Amino acid sequence: MDRVDRCIVLVDAGYLLGAAASLLAGEPSRSRISVDHAALIQGLRERAESDTQCPLLRIYWFDGAPDRVPQPEHRRLRVMPRVTVRLGALTRSDGRWAQKGVDAAMHAELTELARNRACADVVLVTGDGDLLPGMMAAKEHGVAVHLWAVQAADGDYNQSEDLVAEADERRVLDRAWIIRAVRAKEIGGVCAPPPAPRPEIAAILSAPLPEAALAGPAEPSAASDADTDPHRGPAAPAANGSAARGHGTKGVPTPKDLAVLRGPTGHGPAQPASATLRWSSDKGWVDRPAAESQEAAALPVLAQLTTAEQRWADREEDITTVGGDPLEVGQVFARRWMARLPEPVHLATLSALYPRIPHRIDGELLRYAARFGLLAHKDDQIDERDRYAIRAGFWREIEAHAPGQTAAGE
Repeated sequence: MDRVDRCIVLVDAGYLLGAAASLLAGEPSRSRISVDHAALIQGLRERAESDTQCPLLRIYWFDGAPDRVPQPEHRRLRVMPRVTVRLGALTRSDGRWAQKGVDAAMHAELTELARNRACADVVLVTGDGDLLPGMMAAKEHGVAVHLWAVQAADGDYNQSEDLVAEADERRVLDRAWIIRAVRAKEIGGVCAPPPAPRPEIAAILSAPLPEAALAGPAEPSAASDADTDPHRGPAAPAANGSAARGHGTKGVPTPKDLAVLRGPTGHGPAQPASATLRWSSDKGWVDRPAAESQEAAALPVLAQLTTAEQRWADREEDITTVGGDPLEVGQVFARRWMARLPEPVHLATLSALYPRIPHRIDGELLRYAARFGLLAHKDDQIDERDRYAIRAGFWREIEAHAPGQTAAGE
């Protein structure tokens, strides 16, 4: 079989983006940078075709993901032309995240492409010395190997020296090239302006945990409720056989914590009227008119309002344009829900319930957010702040279309 004169690019995303973060932000954490993936892929394609003088066949993007579940960036990348995403596992050990299986997948792809003479030139964007056998095998099959590095922050190599020595051609992607698609985030910056402060939400966030919750015995049903409540997520692992929340490890009080202050059984000191508990859940102590639950139950959920054609369009939009920021996710969900309402009165009904999102709609909102990798375990604990941001985005969008109505619900 004759050799085909075309090029292929194999990208170790952990190396490329980690090295870019070190160069631009001073540390290898990818959370410190924002990436325009479309611009990055286009830049890789143009540089590869220029260096090899061959048309591009395909870019392989190798990365790690928890349980190999595609994250928002992977879902956007894999629908781009000439891009194939290969995912290894992302595991946490000794407080650090590590990729598993990525180098093995790159080695297998590289040797298979060379053996089948699928290309004349292959570009490797990696620093991992484990790729050395694959590089040598590709060369033995007549493939020219180009090794690209990201400019090192300290001016030294950030690649295996053996890998550098074995490559046919070498190139450094310097700062000027990197910043075309990658930017360092400002320290303390946020993806979107914070929502306007709301008295009742502020009261919930600032209220201290009750002494009864800190020192007293846990309620018999606490574990089962936490396991089944979609708004709180799975229960955190117990420490020394006692509830973790009883030792102040949870930074934000939950509805159950605050319910102890004004619970129906009368335990704990009285809670100020300004901190009346209103929560996006039907569980816990909620002081509201009895008719509210009936009105909330009558509100349609998004799935009931969405046709098969709209569902397909929603999925395309999620993949191609929705970034996965918690605030943005809440806004997108609210925008679709409002646009498909058959009766304007539903919007007024929802706005009057502020800041509580009806249980059915709230559960659907959080399930939608889970598609973007949100609400997952972070540092072995559920990230409550993502939930606040998702709901804040939801209410921001509602208020933009029904100004003044949410205030009436306070």
